[in-house]
Amino acid sequence: MQDYRIYAGGDFVSSSRELIVYNPYDGEPVGRTWLADGSLFDRSMERALEALPLLWRMPAYRRSEALFFLSDELKRQEEAFATLIAGEAAKPWRYALSEVRRAAQTFWVAAEEARRLPMEYMQMDWRPEGEGREGLVKYFPVGVVAGISPFNFPLNLAVHKIAPAIASACPIILKPASSTPLSTLALAQLVSETALPAGTLSVLPMDRQTGNRLVTDERVRLLSFTGSPEVGWKMKEAAGKKKVVLELGGNAGTIVARSARLEEAVKRCLVGGFAYQGQVCIHAQRIFVHSELFEAFRDAFVEGALSLRRGHPVSPETDITAMIDQGNAERMEEWTREAVAQGATLLCGGKRDGAYFEPTVLSGAQPGMKVVDNEVFGPLVTLHPFEDFREAVDGVNHSRYGLQAGVFTNDVEELDFAFNNLEVGGVIHNDAPIFRSDHMPYGGVKDSGLGREGVKYAMHDMLEPRILVKKTVNQKFSS
Repeated sequence: MQDYRIYAGGDFVSSSRELIVYNPYDGEPVGRTWLADGSLFDRSMERALEALPLLWRMPAYRRSEALFFLSDELKRQEEAFATLIAGEAAKPWRYALSEVRRAAQTFWVAAEEARRLPMEYMQMDWRPEGEGREGLVKYFPVGVVAGISPFNFPLNLAVHKIAPAIASACPIILKPASSTPLSTLALAQLVSETALPAGTLSVLPMDRQTGNRLVTDERVRLLSFTGSPEVGWKMKEAAGKKKVVLELGGNAGTIVARSARLEEAVKRCLVGGFAYQGQVCIHAQRIFVHSELFEAFRDAFVEGALSLRRGHPVSPETDITAMIDQGNAERMEEWTREAVAQGATLLCGGKRDGAYFEPTVLSGAQPGMKVVDNEVFGPLVTLHPFEDFREAVDGVNHSRYGLQAGVFTNDVEELDFAFNNLEVGGVIHNDAPIFRSDHMPYGGVKDSGLGREGVKYAMHDMLEPRILVKKTVNQKFSS
């Protein structure tokens, strides 16, 4: 069992509170770290404030070089990082490896964006009072960023906070999920090898009480949180005057229209519904299928769900494995049993074995049931027939969430209608809503959050505009 020390203000340290991380699949220890206390929090904050002017004065090409280095090192060490993610998060190998590659891509995008921070020239002579003046809008780092990342993408969702912060010249203090802190602490080792000032990044596993200082400390200028709506909106209330960005998940809808290619839709919805045991914010939870395709889709989808291979997360053959803990598997079992008691039909799955919950498909689930109204965050999908495309759009919108939606259609008018009427942050054409590219804007509306991630779009919140209005020297143009 390897040790992964806390990274506090440029130093690798331990504390009096040990934290052992276990593999949710078999309960075997994966690694040891420690919980940061208040003194380590203060050290990290002081070092971050010291790093702020140094990071801002660092030439853009040097910040870019550091980000390229991190991208290259993740590629070089991708199997080691994937093994670590598979162990701490019980993420099947293929998805763990994909996550590392995506994190490398995220750093690469940030390296590019670091070299083109926004700047704007403005004419001021739109009115007589502005004659003889011109404006220059320059963007400055907002200050210290606090990031709180979840367990389900322990590396890449942390990188989605770290990479844009570095590109924007903002120091960042990151709190990883207590169940999956190891891959981010391993990343901190790579950051320590760059030329970035000490204090640019701190990675602090913390209990909730100490971690709450990221929310309330006035020295933090921006809070970026990924997690549950219940926690996120409370954080916003407690955050005071700082900027807040929230990515809070959803219960994503998918529409399979009459013109869809059935085989393709089934294949992609199986990935959308069950990748990483459904523990993905944009997991395809509610699938609306045109009535003419419904029976064929249902039968093929259930057959596909039953064929998913259960196994150890480090095996390349594994499709599905344990959930993050037994408590969540028990919740899935309870919600399924409750839905069936309320009239839903169980097409497959529904059984639990420790922290493992079978791929589960329900039909006949209705609004008012937890499996429809709430975010299941597990390997459960509900199927819903529809007659009219507008009815399906209304069905997707009948939710307090609005993160992403998938639309399988080959009808241009239907696609245009979906894009203009779905109440979500992103519409994914001919794919499940689980698709995400790391440079695109990502976030939602309603209870799915506030603001956007995706490197360039995250940087918008980490930078603040300042305008210089200066007098010009009148010069006559001569040919």
